[in-house]
Amino acid sequence: MDTLSSRWALLEPHVTVVGPDDNVARPAVLLFHGCGGLRDHLPRYAEAAKAAGWRCFVVDSYGPRGWTRLRTLFTVCTNLAFRGIDRASDVAAAFYGISQRSDVAADKMVLAGWSHGGWSIMELMTAHPAAGALGLADFDKLDLSKLAGVWMAYAYVGPLAPNRLKPWRHPQQVYAVTCSRDHLTTVRNAEKVNDAIRANGSTVEHWVADGTHAFDEPTSNGPMKHHPERTLEALDRFSTFLKDIAAKG
Repeated sequence: MDTLSSRWALLEPHVTVVGPDDNVARPAVLLFHGCGGLRDHLPRYAEAAKAAGWRCFVVDSYGPRGWTRLRTLFTVCTNLAFRGIDRASDVAAAFYGISQRSDVAADKMVLAGWSHGGWSIMELMTAHPAAGALGLADFDKLDLSKLAGVWMAYAYVGPLAPNRLKPWRHPQQVYAVTCSRDHLTTVRNAEKVNDAIRANGSTVEHWVADGTHAFDEPTSNGPMKHHPERTLEALDRFSTFLKDIAAKG
């Protein structure tokens, strides 16, 4: 069974760091991709974070495992393997490892996930803090009390996410993006999930974006259609969310 540090050692070589070229302890945002892996929209969010004065860490969950995009499209995107609860250990280990860095303000860290990445964050936030949870021997040692916020863009909140209606164990400032024409959820279902997150004291700002699932990814695939103007709005909202977090004492 992995530990937080051993899982971080696996992930770290595949993490892309974007941010100001200095050693100042800055706020940090961790980006977790969707089921299709790293795509062209995440670097745009990373640059938006950098422009806001943040360090950004783009975490690749597939590179360390040697998985190709074709493999993940047929296994992860179909929910045959590596569901959100399996990947939540990556989120936990990345948070643990990055919080140790001297150039990161550990009390100003944000988790940000798109689709499968958002689902993985939700699984982490609802997990019971016990040794062995999420497949991590020392999961009970993970301190999420200083986590400053969570950004979730069209997180998967369908029936295969059984913990989606559980309250989060650590109240957070949350920004949730739902797509008005998402083929994976209804707005009503997403609102129920947001209400569950609020149940333990979290605040949730909910934006229903006029678009499809993955509207900010610059490709169109099946029911998913790219929306350039809505993407610019999403980037602006992401930047504003980070600036609001940074401004808090």
